[in-house]
Amino acid sequence: MAALPDIDWTPGPAEPAPIGAGSAVTVIPRAMASAVPEVETAYAAASYRAKDMASWMPPRLSPDSALLSELDTINARGDDLARNNGVAAGAERTYVDNVIGPRVMCKPNPDRIALGKDAVWVDEWSRQVEAEWKGFADGIYFDAAWTLNFHGATRLQARTLASAGELLALPLWLPERGSRWSTCLQLVDPARLSNPNGMMDTATLRGGKEIDAYGAAVAYHIRKSHPGDLFGFGGMFGGGVWERIPAWTPFGRARVIHAFEPERIGQSRGKPPVTAVARMFKMYDHLTVEKLRSTVLNAMIFAAMETPMDQEAFVSAFGGDKAADYQSALNEWRVQMRGGAIIPLPPGTKLNPFIPGGPDSELDAFATLMLRHIGTGLNMPYELIFKDFSKTNYSSARAALLEAWRYFYACRQLVSDGWCSVVYDLWFEEAVNRGRIPDCTPADFYSRRTAWTQAKWIYAGRGWVDPLKEAQAAGTRMDNNLTSLQDEAAEQGKDARDVQEQRAREFAHAMALEEQYGLPPGTLTRKGNGQVVTVYSSEGESSGSQSAAKDQGAQAA
Repeated sequence: MAALPDIDWTPGPAEPAPIGAGSAVTVIPRAMASAVPEVETAYAAASYRAKDMASWMPPRLSPDSALLSELDTINARGDDLARNNGVAAGAERTYVDNVIGPRVMCKPNPDRIALGKDAVWVDEWSRQVEAEWKGFADGIYFDAAWTLNFHGATRLQARTLASAGELLALPLWLPERGSRWSTCLQLVDPARLSNPNGMMDTATLRGGKEIDAYGAAVAYHIRKSHPGDLFGFGGMFGGGVWERIPAWTPFGRARVIHAFEPERIGQSRGKPPVTAVARMFKMYDHLTVEKLRSTVLNAMIFAAMETPMDQEAFVSAFGGDKAADYQSALNEWRVQMRGGAIIPLPPGTKLNPFIPGGPDSELDAFATLMLRHIGTGLNMPYELIFKDFSKTNYSSARAALLEAWRYFYACRQLVSDGWCSVVYDLWFEEAVNRGRIPDCTPADFYSRRTAWTQAKWIYAGRGWVDPLKEAQAAGTRMDNNLTSLQDEAAEQGKDARDVQEQRAREFAHAMALEEQYGLPPGTLTRKGNGQVVTVYSSEGESSGSQSAAKDQGAQAA
């Protein structure tokens, strides 16, 4: 084997070697070097090299692993925001008022096909069952605490959904309490649902909820009192004690009502809606408080009285130790900032106010941007959260409200399925066994339970942005068979049957008055009372009653 040639490793002069002159260094042209991609992965979201992604290394957690250990902290901060921040408190109230409203109407609607009944039977049967339901839902005996009826309890459960992301209640059987119904409900704060004595979560126990191998609820561990209750530490109400309550009775009656909307598969508890924007909400709260404090200080008008004597002149005139007396005077100097005050200053000092920079217009735009971000996280538009429609027109406001109502309709469905229908099913079971439901025996009920207990729930009306336009649109939809009177009435929180019966009574009463006082027929029953009624839309256009105008034209002829 030939010997390797001697190589001189002594560095030579720093001169660039010509390309291709035996150099082992590959020179990359500048244009090619700039074309090297910053992201080394096929998807930028998976890059470890990109400077804006390298430090973003979140762990891959299951929904329960991510939520359950932090749920109490999130709920505590959300409750604090609702107590001390007006926007957060108003957002919760807006949620309740739009999703629920003042009352919830139950309209029994059994599956007549499955039951083999006709529409006439359903109409009469529904009236009778609705009357029985009202006797249960409208009284305070509905609540085990004798505080709320069904409507008030539903509003409170909706507020709990808005704050904690879940609702919890215990159906109880309490006879001989003054009501003919033994079924009643005990509302429970979800904070009481927890593992006994702070146990760690396991494969079958998640946040106080005991589940089986398929994830179905088996039992719930509910603390006797709220963990933050001052009387809950071993007091008379059993603080620090948990009770295991099975999810169902052996014959299939619910013993616990727990409803929430899961965001991921395998989620055992509800997540508060404010979770994603809680940090920004708190920063907005700090921003408004500091801005208010700054505005108050800037509004103060006061004068500072300063002596022309310096420190040495002051001490020589009044005697004493120069440094000690002067320092003592500074330490004891206190002043209260208030408008119209004249403030004496220590000798040799001046008052230089601190005026923060930045125009208010930029602050207003930034605060609006924050509120829009918060509104997006809460699934409600800025106009609805902040109650500010001054920056929008009719079309934009209606588009924003339509988007909000998509969210409210989804929330209503959750309340209907997870709360209202469950309560109705519990009451219906007792009513059947008491013989209060016509044409339904216990055997028939248990064999076709779902068919018997179907019902429609009517919540608060949407209201109108422009009554004229929207009423005309509703009439056009009905004329073209795109909707029904029942649907249009439900949009306004009313029952079509009740509306028609009331109008029929009013027309009958008007006709009786015409006959009693000898008025021409149609005087009180004609639309517009025989006069042209002018209605102005939001654009200032006028519209008259065509029927009234036609009647007047006929009379003139």
